[in-house]
Amino acid sequence: MSEIFKDIPGYEGMYQVSDLGNVKSLIFGKERILKETLSSSGYKMVGLFKDTKLNGFSIHQLIAVTFLNHTANGHNLIVDHINNNKLDNRLENLQIISHRKNLSKDKKNKTSKYTGVSWNNQKNKWVSQIRINGIVNYLGQFNNELEASNAYKNKLKTL
Repeated sequence: MSEIFKDIPGYEGMYQVSDLGNVKSLIFGKERILKETLSSSGYKMVGLFKDTKLNGFSIHQLIAVTFLNHTANGHNLIVDHINNNKLDNRLENLQIISHRKNLSKDKKNKTSKYTGVSWNNQKNKWVSQIRINGIVNYLGQFNNELEASNAYKNKLKTL
């Protein structure tokens, strides 16, 4: 299977990004792969010129915008690296998920398969809680994991 390049929206005819995470310039009729830098948070970045202005972009964001029709909207929906490797920008390793799901998807030592649910050893019960604007809201103790998850889901619906 060969690498697929597509024009980057807003930079059509000037820059393209591939499904394997490469970014190339088409400026001056020459095709060349751009050099990447690493951001302070560990993501691969490139600089794209437009109207004599240099703009920096994360490569995973460029791929999501180009191939997944993602629109950056703050923290509602974000681009996630499925294998948690920030350097692996292959299209097959990227997905658009909610910020909330991203925060809970890979927690180590979690006791529940459900978001917002954990086991309380002292009470021998499942506990459900949700964080809203940085404040933890306790939703109760439950005899089974599914009931605790349902309490979390019901609270989400009211937000």
